[in-house]
Amino acid sequence: MHVELDEPKCVASGQCVMAAPEVFDQRDEDGIAFVLDDKPPADSLDDVREAVAICPAAAIRLVEQ
Repeated sequence: MHVELDEPKCVASGQCVMAAPEVFDQRDEDGIAFVLDDKPPADSLDDVREAVAICPAAAIRLVEQ
């Protein structure tokens, strides 16, 4: 699985960081999220799926490879 984040769509809510802090973080200057690990381990996938589901901007995708 591969995580994609559309940064221009991000509204800096931080929900993804709270759901999956090992995969997402936020920039200090504007709060926009970014991906720390675009190929997270299997034990993190449930957290990433939660982040996808709760992202208010629908800026995150989990792509099967």
